[in-house]
Amino acid sequence: MASVKEMRDRIKSVESTQKITKAMQMVAAAKLRRAQSSAQNARPYAQRMAAVIANLAAGVSGDGAPKLLVGTGRNQKHLIVVATSDRGLAGGFNTAILRAARERIRSLLAEGKDVKIIALGKKARDLLRRQYGDRFVAAHEAGVPSLATAQPVADKINELFEAGEIDVVTLVYSQFKSVVTQTPTVRQLIPAQIEEGAATIDLKGAAYEYEPDEEQILETLLPQNLTIQVMSAMLENQAGFYAAQMAAMDNATRNAGDMIAALNLLKNRTRQAQITKELIEIISGAEAL
Repeated sequence: MASVKEMRDRIKSVESTQKITKAMQMVAAAKLRRAQSSAQNARPYAQRMAAVIANLAAGVSGDGAPKLLVGTGRNQKHLIVVATSDRGLAGGFNTAILRAARERIRSLLAEGKDVKIIALGKKARDLLRRQYGDRFVAAHEAGVPSLATAQPVADKINELFEAGEIDVVTLVYSQFKSVVTQTPTVRQLIPAQIEEGAATIDLKGAAYEYEPDEEQILETLLPQNLTIQVMSAMLENQAGFYAAQMAAMDNATRNAGDMIAALNLLKNRTRQAQITKELIEIISGAEAL
């Protein structure tokens, strides 16, 4: 059995850990407010962009339709963009995203598809590279979500698509629902999916003639939409990461408190046992005299 001094040292160590987890919880809570606000503020823009593309796409068909909208017509070469955080200590946040990505990759490989991977975030890079390192075409740090950090990823996707190296692009990330709920989401970027629930623009009976025509407008909007979708996923990930980290650090702080209470109880019992043993030795010695 450990001595009382060893118990005290262990309690101090757990108390130090508890202070760290408590501080990390408070920092995550403060950052969550800003990240949640950024993610929610970006949604209307992304939704409006989807509505504009949906309205323009309704009047486009045939060979003149942009390739980013209709794809190449093939379904053999797939690119999976996996977006995670750069750091851990957030419970199962990154694990859930990577599980969804692995399921998607395994499903495609089982169908005989050619799969390439872009990792967006250190966790995606480090954990997927062990299993699918030969399929990596690029790896980026998540960093601070912005157009500047999302643009290189979108540029790489466009480069691969224009070169004919990919037919379908899928983005895997975590959608922020609430502080306690983050949902791993798989979204197809190319060919562009027109969401069923996307808002439509009310023209109030007017007939619009586009100048330039719909095809040229879409040629400009679709690459921008690609960047917006990547940035939106990064913002959703950031909010979800801080929410998951806050919950994980709260649980760690509570567990540390429970461990301190259990160690204090064990320390007191050990100390009482030592005192009792010393008293018995003193009494036994006195009786012997």
